[in-house]
Amino acid sequence: MNAFMHATLGITDFWTFVLGTVFIVLLPGPNSMFVLSVAAQRGVRAGYKGACGVFLGDAILMVLSAAGVASLLKASPALFHVVKYVGAAYLGWIGLQMLRGALRGWRARGAAAARPQAAAPTLAREADPFRKALVISLLNPKAILFFISFFIQFVDPGFALPALSFVVLGLVCQVCSFAYLTTIIFMGARLAEAFRRRQRLSAGMASGVGAMFIGFGAKLATATLN
Repeated sequence: MNAFMHATLGITDFWTFVLGTVFIVLLPGPNSMFVLSVAAQRGVRAGYKGACGVFLGDAILMVLSAAGVASLLKASPALFHVVKYVGAAYLGWIGLQMLRGALRGWRARGAAAARPQAAAPTLAREADPFRKALVISLLNPKAILFFISFFIQFVDPGFALPALSFVVLGLVCQVCSFAYLTTIIFMGARLAEAFRRRQRLSAGMASGVGAMFIGFGAKLATATLN
C-alpha cells in the first residue's frame, strides 16, 4: 500500500501519516470541545452545524498552509503575534460567555425545576454554531504551522503533482475528524436529555468547558514559533 501511494500520489509512509493523524485528532482542543458543548445543549443538528464549521476552517488552513502562509508567519513575527493574540482573545471571550451562561443556569435552576421543558440557557442559543466553529478553527496560527510541518513530511518533493498529495492527505485528515466529531456529537446528544432534566448538571458542564476555553486562549497567547 505504501509503495502504491508513493508511486501514484507522491505520498511517503502513508500508514504512519494515518496513525499520526488519528492520534492528533483525538487530542482535546477548542474545536472538539465546542462541538461537544453545542451537541449537548442543542442537539445533533446543531452539533453537525458546528462540525461543518470545523471542517471548512480546517480545509482553509490546509490550503493556506500549502500556499505558504505558515512560512509567512514564520518570517514575520509581528504578524504571527497579531494573529496569535486575536485568536487567544476570541477563545477567552467564548470561555467567559460560557461561564456567564453557567452562572445564569445556577441562578435559574429553581425556575427550571418548575418548568422542566425549559431549555438550558448556558451556551448562547442564538449564536450560529457554524460561524462560531469556523472562527474558532481559523483563529489558531499554531494550526497553520502544524499542518505544514506535519504534511510536508509525507509528500515526495520530487512528485510532479504535489497539490494532489496534499489533497489526499487533507481528505484523510477530514475523514478522521468527521468520525471523531460524529462520535462526540452523539455522545453530546445523549447528554442533552439529562441536561434538560438537571439544570445544575448543564451549568456545571458549561462552566467546565468555559474554563477550558480560557485555558486554550492562555495557551495560545503563550505559544511561540519554535
